[in-house]
Amino acid sequence: MGYRVAVVGATGAVGQEMLKTLAERAFPVSQAYALASERSVGREVSFGEDDILKVLDLESFDFKGVDIALFSPGAKISAVHAPRAAKAGCVVIDNTSHFRMEHDVPLVVPEVNPHRIADYTRRGIIANPNCSTIQMVVALKPLHDEWKIKRVVVSTYQSVSGAGKEAMDELFTQTRAIYVNDPVKPEIFPKQIAFNVIPHIDSFMDDGSTKEEWKMVVETRKILDPDILVTATCVRVPTFIGHAEAINVEFERPVDEDAARELLRRAPGILVQDNREPGGYVTPTDSQGEDAVFVSRIRRDPTVPNGLNLWVVSDNLRKGAALNAVEIAEILAGRYLAKAPGGRRQAFGV
Repeated sequence: MGYRVAVVGATGAVGQEMLKTLAERAFPVSQAYALASERSVGREVSFGEDDILKVLDLESFDFKGVDIALFSPGAKISAVHAPRAAKAGCVVIDNTSHFRMEHDVPLVVPEVNPHRIADYTRRGIIANPNCSTIQMVVALKPLHDEWKIKRVVVSTYQSVSGAGKEAMDELFTQTRAIYVNDPVKPEIFPKQIAFNVIPHIDSFMDDGSTKEEWKMVVETRKILDPDILVTATCVRVPTFIGHAEAINVEFERPVDEDAARELLRRAPGILVQDNREPGGYVTPTDSQGEDAVFVSRIRRDPTVPNGLNLWVVSDNLRKGAALNAVEIAEILAGRYLAKAPGGRRQAFGV
């Protein structure tokens, strides 16, 4: 059975990765649509190795007859067009931040809370979490099930691709400028990103946190457990693709690092590479183009009764966005859409 699938924001880095991932995983697509803003209409984007799609105008596109739409056009655009798609009977999987904390929209990571996909019937919208949250909760889920997490302290090392193509261009341009002794002019980031790190992602909030840090806190609690205490420091680093996180976890019960390592090895979506020797760990470069969440540097924290330290790395465009959305679509199609009362053409939010 094939599904009619639209990718919204198809000319962006995440949108292109969504199209690539749908093709690579052989998602049963009977008709694919690439949608973007009016200025991109007519551009061509790849869908797998052989198919080329012409970009259509999101503003005038009629979602009637489309089964699933993967959205990554920016929060303000999703706020307008995702409900419009749902009203036409299309199930939206939205990668932006707009719907994540709405109580009647499920926030899903398939390795962690796939049962929440069933709640798509409330609004016709499923939210994809923040990229840094996704990789962290995938790593934490098996540990939480075994020893129950009390508190998480996380510091992130996030690549510039998390801020879009223009941010990647800025890193490249600044790096080249430094080598040829040209002036460096920050435009996308508030400070020079080349050969630097910036402890500021998204806007500042009243308590001194950034919105990115707030997202990690509230999304982790919505996805994993509302009783977990989380504090985050999110940092932009001069790498193109791949986010890394240094995570300190405190549990309610005594934790054994060898048992934790073995538990993580068996968990879905995780690859453990934890050799205590030079190069025996995963870095962001190693994660590029890979599906897995990688875990390294697993070790006991002796400063608290039941503490563990982890190093977690993942491709933020892949698992942190496109792959997570496609995996949601796979479960949605396999378990729910074929069984939906009245077929898939029910309208949502009306």
